[in-house]
Amino acid sequence: MEDGKNANPLIINPSDLPTRRRRTSARDELAHGTITYPAPTFSNDPFERSSSPSSLGESDSDAEDEPIDTQEIYDLIATMSDPEHPITLGSLAVVSLPDIAIKPTLPSRPNSNLETVTVLITPTIQHCSLATVIGLGVRVRLEESLPPRFRVDVRIKEGTHSTADEVNKQLADKERVAAALWNPTLQSFIKKMLETCE
Repeated sequence: MEDGKNANPLIINPSDLPTRRRRTSARDELAHGTITYPAPTFSNDPFERSSSPSSLGESDSDAEDEPIDTQEIYDLIATMSDPEHPITLGSLAVVSLPDIAIKPTLPSRPNSNLETVTVLITPTIQHCSLATVIGLGVRVRLEESLPPRFRVDVRIKEGTHSTADEVNKQLADKERVAAALWNPTLQSFIKKMLETCE
């Protein structure tokens, strides 16, 4: 493996991955000509207008405080495809449920609803050249999908990559992340990764 690519990464069967999403087979989807998604369940009608301004504000804060757990975070990122393999990050065990945590951003302020989602990434090989790209893709997916009260922290899991400290420094630097996301090559990698998201 002189080129640095892992030709035979560990692949987990998608049906063995943890998820809350209802599974349908590709054959069922093709037979019906549609892809089915679970219907959303709303406790309140999101399109109902209220005449009272205070109740409108309450429903907005209720939606913002809706609990999000690690399984939901995993479901958002596990279906992203790997930039080198036509396989998802969940199937390659690049992301896994035990490596996701949600904690208060300001533990000293118990009334704050700010939370930090931490995702530890395990590259398929120690010297993966696309570890930063994978981290950026995960970060973009979560920042686009989660409410603004969430902060996103994506890092390489300790001991799984030869340059983890440098990659983690890049992923934590907001200015470097913003600059990287303007790069057309990186944009195309990330767009490709997000194409398989459910």
